Amino acid sequence: MDAKLTEPRFTTETGIAARIAAIAVPVLADLGFRLVRVKISAQDGTTVQIMAERSDGSMSVDDCEAVSQALSPVLDVEDPVEAGYRLEISSPGIDRPLVRISDFERACGCEARIEMAAAIDGRKRFRGIIAECEGGTGDARVRLRRTDVKAKELAEVSLKLADIAEAKLVLTEASIRAALRSAKTAKHVDVPEAMEPPPRRGPGRFKPRREALRQSKSR
Repeated sequence: MDAKLTEPRFTTETGIAARIAAIAVPVLADLGFRLVRVKISAQDGTTVQIMAERSDGSMSVDDCEAVSQALSPVLDVEDPVEAGYRLEISSPGIDRPLVRISDFERACGCEARIEMAAAIDGRKRFRGIIAECEGGTGDARVRLRRTDVKAKELAEVSLKLADIAEAKLVLTEASIRAALRSAKTAKHVDVPEAMEPPPRRGPGRFKPRREALRQSKSR
């Protein structure tokens, strides 16, 4: 198995989202994918978004369909959410969350927003260019050349990844170029909304609509 598939995330879910993540991780790994994030929202009733990718950061429409077909019956059996909900499988996107050391390494030269779990010199939020990622699991740090620096503040900071609450790329020309390089010939796309059935309960409620997939791939 690709070592990057088992690379740990430094930000993880809590509550029901954590239960879904625990169910999804082994299913994704068996297919050659890794989990990026699980997010539960009140969109269209209740929506469970599972963001996944290959170890090189790519995720195509066909990949999303494969994940949905494999994960849906497992979620049907485990039933981690009491209410009816929609399942959405998506790629990380260009303005993706950064949840692993390799995400930061791949994003060097791109701009990111980072929120720390605890304040550093009275500040929790930082924005800047990712200059370098140093260290290994447990003590990894990202060096950020700040674009939000104010008078008398340091223009560059070193942030410990284990202390990051949330990190996300900013959509810029640099991040677009980096995403294209990473994707190579693969397309980073989200699952079209039309793929998702109305919220309901019962076996097969997460099965994607093949016709919607065919239409999205023909565009």
